[in-house]
Amino acid sequence: MTQRLNYAQLSPDLFKSLMTLSGEAKKGTVEQSILDLVDIRASQINGCTFCLDMHTKEATIHGERPLRLYHIASWRDSPLFSPRERAALAWTEALTKLPEGGVSDELYERVRGQLSEKEISDLTFQVMVINAWNRVSIAVKAVPGSADKAYGLDKAQLQ
Repeated sequence: MTQRLNYAQLSPDLFKSLMTLSGEAKKGTVEQSILDLVDIRASQINGCTFCLDMHTKEATIHGERPLRLYHIASWRDSPLFSPRERAALAWTEALTKLPEGGVSDELYERVRGQLSEKEISDLTFQVMVINAWNRVSIAVKAVPGSADKAYGLDKAQLQ
């Protein structure tokens, strides 16, 4: 499989801006373990194999347990996720799928019961960022694992 084009090279200012936004979103108030779950779940929904590969490796490096990684796609039925993580995953799904009529007040209140307004705002930006990356990676057919060495993902030892 070959990547269609090198978007980082062809649109360097836009790539740099998205990288900057990504870095800023990671500095928010939501813990890294939840950001890892969010990145993986959005990538699953969008069918972005490149990002799914990357963020599974990142989560592994960050110490995430393999069984929890296996359960992300079925988080609603899994006992392995806390109420806070469930709220973040529900928010991720709603913003990634964007239901007709928008995000319900019921969902917002449920999420608000687990995360502060600042955390919801920061999480919303993280969901926006991963969805942007998913779209560009899918568009160019980014090759899973092709950036492992550049991003230090080879440390996950998942080949």
